[in-house]
Amino acid sequence: MADKKEKTFKFVIVGGGIAGVTCVEQLSSQIQSADVALITAGPHIKAVTNYKQVSKTLEEFDVEERPSTVLEEKFPNLTVIHSAVTALHTQSHSVETADGRVFGYEKLCICGGGRPKLLTQENPYVLGIRDTDSAQEFQKRLSNAKRIVVVGNGGIALELVYEVEGCEVIWAVKDKAIGNTFFDAGAAQFLIPSLETDKPERAAPCKRLRYTTEQPAAGASQTFTADRNLRGRGSGPTEPGSALGPDWHEGIVLQGAEQVSRRVSVEYQCEVEKIFTSEELLNSPQQTLTPETVGTWPVYIQLTNGKTFGCDFVVSATGVVPNTEPFLHGNNFALADDGGLRVDDHMMTSESDVYAAGDVCTACWEHSPLWQQMRLWTQARQMGWYAGRCMAAHVLSEPIELDFCFELFSHITKFFNYKVVLLGKFNGQGLGPDQELLVRCTKGLEYVKVVLSGGRMVGAVLIGETDLEETFENLILNQMDLTSYGEELLNPNIDIEDYFD
Repeated sequence: MADKKEKTFKFVIVGGGIAGVTCVEQLSSQIQSADVALITAGPHIKAVTNYKQVSKTLEEFDVEERPSTVLEEKFPNLTVIHSAVTALHTQSHSVETADGRVFGYEKLCICGGGRPKLLTQENPYVLGIRDTDSAQEFQKRLSNAKRIVVVGNGGIALELVYEVEGCEVIWAVKDKAIGNTFFDAGAAQFLIPSLETDKPERAAPCKRLRYTTEQPAAGASQTFTADRNLRGRGSGPTEPGSALGPDWHEGIVLQGAEQVSRRVSVEYQCEVEKIFTSEELLNSPQQTLTPETVGTWPVYIQLTNGKTFGCDFVVSATGVVPNTEPFLHGNNFALADDGGLRVDDHMMTSESDVYAAGDVCTACWEHSPLWQQMRLWTQARQMGWYAGRCMAAHVLSEPIELDFCFELFSHITKFFNYKVVLLGKFNGQGLGPDQELLVRCTKGLEYVKVVLSGGRMVGAVLIGETDLEETFENLILNQMDLTSYGEELLNPNIDIEDYFD
């Protein structure tokens, strides 16, 4: 294999997403004399723009697609190779690309990202949304659609059901509340009125030391319609909230073929049983729809709650799996339980001189008690940046310690037009019964939840313009005993920022 190598680079990075591009930038600037190659299947790369360090660990940035020439112009030592990797040979330190070329490396970083966990493969009526192309395909199909079914309860699903207009949306979630990945049932109850109206209703703050909320029973549904003349309700309460589009598809109009502004029906605690065409459903012994209804839609989806819905197409938004496929054959990578490449605290895999960052890898070092891995833009950037630093440090024989960003989980995003900040063990992950929750909720304005363990703050969820993120971050990092403050910690009449300065 060695004699077939077209060229050997000091560093090769595979993948043009956030992790790969950030790794390239770090390496190219840190060792400017080193030959660096970025191998990416597409003509565009994902770039971080408008980066802002909000606090010690919180950061905000935009993600933009840009031509790869932007990187090459910025870094003269960088070569961008436009082809997919088809094979990796760790023994000979080389990679093969789809166009038949072979490149050698001294250090390699795999940033292959993740691929959607589609409900079913090869079904033309099931669409996964992962990248720009699939988002544009979704927009195109939506323009002629009257009803779609969205399956999933993560970030993509939350953004879609809120933003789609002119089309009925059936939203199937396996949990008792929406957004289970990011928040609890109380936060979900705070957000869900936003599906019904464009105007937030402001009310006086109410403090609660404990927060409980009744959940829809398994198989129950709620319907929210943003057009007041077409308002329909299923089981459960609906209240006014606010509205606007998420960042990831700004500039893309998600408009269906109907006149209604927004109509979302949520089906709780259910998953997909089967997906049928009209013909298959007619011949199915389980089908309960009338024959005239069956021919109305091109595809039908049967849920585990016994309900069957016809629709124009199904959006599979059930998360991603690490995209390790091209790299495993013939190698001896250690894989984590979730299928990711296991990496240590220097982002190194089990194969010599091979690193990994972003969605393709699983952090298998001993985590800080306040950090957990979630496959998000934020962590892709942090991992790519840190992997680049580690690769450079190893080449330069310099020591390197685990970056501070892995000390505390922190993430800023936007859902239903509310700013959302997640800190630490924001959902009490791994704490068991040893936790106490404090909640302050102002309908249509803010939702503040802190998680305490042993009298110390270990996590927080902040929805709305609370201005509490830096104060809470400090309280979590400092591990100050807050027992004496009790529920006064969230008293809206106390300026907590000044209190703890």
